[in-house]
Amino acid sequence: MARGKLRIYLGSAPGVGKTYAMLSEAHRRIERGTDCVVAFVEHHDRQRTEVMLHGLEQVPRKDLEYRGTLFTEMDVDAVLERAPAVALVDELAHTNVPGSRNAKRWQDVEELLSAGIDVVSTVNIQHLESLGDVVESITGVRQRETLPDEVVRRADQIELVDMSPQALRRRMAHGNIYKSDKVDAALSNYFRPGNLTALRELALLWVADRVDEYLQQYRGEHGIRSTWQARERIVVGLTGGPEGRTLIRRASRMAAKGSGSEILAVYIARSDGLTAASPKELAVQRTLVEDLGGTFHHVIGDDIPAALLDFARGVNATQIVLGSSRRKAWQYIFGPGVGATVARESGPDLDVHIVTHGEVAKGRGLPVARGARLGRSRIIWGWLVGVGGPALLTLLLTHVDAQLGLANDMLLFLTLTVAAALLGGLLPALASAAFGSLLLNYYFTPPLHLWTISDSKNIVAIIVFVSVAISVASVVDLAARRTHQAARLRAESEILSFLAGSVLRGETSLDALLERVRETFAMESVALLERESDVAPWTCAGSVGPRPLGRPEDADVDMPVGDHMALALSGRVLPAADRRVLAAFAAQAAVVLDRQRLKSEADQARTLAEGNRIRTALLAAVSHDLRTPLAGIKAAVSSLRSDDVSWSEEDQAELLKGIEDGADRLDHLVGNLLDMSRLQTGTVTPLIRAIDLDEVVPMALGGVPDGSAELDIPETLPMVSVDKGLLERAVANIVENAVKYSLDAEPVLVAASTLGDRVELRVVDRGPGVPDGAKDRIFEPFQRYGDAPRGAGVGLGLAVARGFVEAMGGTLEAEDTPGGGLTMVLTLRAAAGGPAALPDLSAHMTS
Repeated sequence: MARGKLRIYLGSAPGVGKTYAMLSEAHRRIERGTDCVVAFVEHHDRQRTEVMLHGLEQVPRKDLEYRGTLFTEMDVDAVLERAPAVALVDELAHTNVPGSRNAKRWQDVEELLSAGIDVVSTVNIQHLESLGDVVESITGVRQRETLPDEVVRRADQIELVDMSPQALRRRMAHGNIYKSDKVDAALSNYFRPGNLTALRELALLWVADRVDEYLQQYRGEHGIRSTWQARERIVVGLTGGPEGRTLIRRASRMAAKGSGSEILAVYIARSDGLTAASPKELAVQRTLVEDLGGTFHHVIGDDIPAALLDFARGVNATQIVLGSSRRKAWQYIFGPGVGATVARESGPDLDVHIVTHGEVAKGRGLPVARGARLGRSRIIWGWLVGVGGPALLTLLLTHVDAQLGLANDMLLFLTLTVAAALLGGLLPALASAAFGSLLLNYYFTPPLHLWTISDSKNIVAIIVFVSVAISVASVVDLAARRTHQAARLRAESEILSFLAGSVLRGETSLDALLERVRETFAMESVALLERESDVAPWTCAGSVGPRPLGRPEDADVDMPVGDHMALALSGRVLPAADRRVLAAFAAQAAVVLDRQRLKSEADQARTLAEGNRIRTALLAAVSHDLRTPLAGIKAAVSSLRSDDVSWSEEDQAELLKGIEDGADRLDHLVGNLLDMSRLQTGTVTPLIRAIDLDEVVPMALGGVPDGSAELDIPETLPMVSVDKGLLERAVANIVENAVKYSLDAEPVLVAASTLGDRVELRVVDRGPGVPDGAKDRIFEPFQRYGDAPRGAGVGLGLAVARGFVEAMGGTLEAEDTPGGGLTMVLTLRAAAGGPAALPDLSAHMTS
């Protein structure tokens, strides 16, 4: 049976119209005669969406009871038995009630697809697993209902349902999304214009990347090498020279002229040794590219123009930016250069921009990556000049009646030998000397066209020619090799200098250093391995690249660092000359690892020091606050035990009340001190379970006077996942603080509502309020804002409350109360499955 097809309507936020679009598609398919049913759709009391359900067959849902509440879920068996051609399944990221067939709704959809049923579904961008942290940083709300990105990526069709933030907020204000009592909270929190704009951009970029993946797959399957200019992609070719920064900035300005343009900087290194560029300069250029929103790529290739063009075509680039050549005029005898070659071979689908800069024609220097060896192209040219040159010269001299004489003929052949030595080194020069001497003997030394020499002077001349040719070739080759060795040593010194500087500055992280090793030596992967003893197994302290090694024995190159640490590289075998620089990298990696561990230990020591500081401050702060109630208790007890005074029943009751009040203050103060100590030592371990707020909040108000607080806890609120004891202590501290600062005539309001998969508890007072600059400080230990009396406490109540709330996975923030005062906003996680049965804001937020 063929697998069914999945179509997903992807929305940037709740309320953009995903379900409406899905139902509209269902009506269109039914009109075309397709068997289409509604497997599960939530209209959330939206009238227009509910109307769209009319005329569509709905498969009955399954009722499930959980914690005494009845929930409805999609009946997978019923849908499979009905076996429609197309099934509509809303809220793909939904978490099913415990006891369901599958834990997640997308798993139910997988069963339908496997049965050959096409599925049309909906999901919001904030429910994708990879974007959870990003969405939380934008909206402040952690999405608990998520699904793997791969589930959505595998969809046969993805249609983006988009709406501008202004239009979505208007829909919200008109009551088309949520009920009127939820509109204000939604507009001021999750549905702020900035949040919606950021979520919209996330959705657009995610869908664009998905389209990009499909386009790359299609081009690969059909073998398409030409560029399709769907959007501008600008490739910047870097040599590691100082002109790279100019090229990157120029490409950035070009990209800024077109919306959606992308910058890809690429450095192509040869595969036969160290990189030819300064690692320090490449690091600077990498940082610059990333700061400008581009990406940096490191590619291995001996033919630089071909590798650059392959990379550009592989990423479907539309433009290539190169710098004018730094070579001097005479260096063009070795070839036309990278820029000219790329421009010639790019074809009509790639635009090549040659950018001028301050380093033009100043010399590019000799390649430092290839040690003392010459490049392959130069060796080939050396052999051509050394062997082909004498043959062409012989042909020329034998057909031109110049009568130059044997001495001049030898000088011409000697010139070719020297040129062969300059280009290809010693071996082509020796071949040129031998071949040239044979040609001189055969064509220019009497008797002609014979391998014999009649005149002894000519024999001496030939011997001198060969000797001079060999000597000159040896000297030229030695000079060329020494020049390359000096250039290589210069590159090594730059690398070692950069490493030494990074050690002194403490800048390089272990991953960054290993990545630099991989790029410098053109390796596939690099891993730093360590073990506790000679017989202990190896463990990986850090790695970069695919498939990192687990043992030094499996590496192509391993560099020991001490007795129990090694740097393992895979990709190719390094020449011995490169191991000296690799040893420096390995030693630096060990230093960086030690520094990271020392930093971790220093952080732990800093935490302990902070705990000591707080304990010292604690002793100083409570010296008076503990004495005051103790002094009152002692005075009252002494008075009651005194035989000199006869106390009336009213006086005795008042003294006993004073003792009780003092004991309560002491109990509250000591409780806060103990709670703060537990928070500082990290010993608070919440016992999370699902409870109702109306079980906790009323009990937390027992410490405030009657009538000083009003409760507004709706019965329809979902249950929350909290520790009951910690929540009660936190709410009690918050309410007591609000009552202390509130005006006498204004009771404190304690109200609860839902926001997405969270529940908010707001404690609103009409006191003097707190300036914005002090809102964070009031949650620090031993902080008391304003003119609070000395005996009002040590300033631990809000610090303890925030600590307890964060330990339960919630948040506690301070906001201004409209009209004056302070509002404490306590946000808690809704229990799993709780919001699903309620047609309020929480149900909509999971749509």
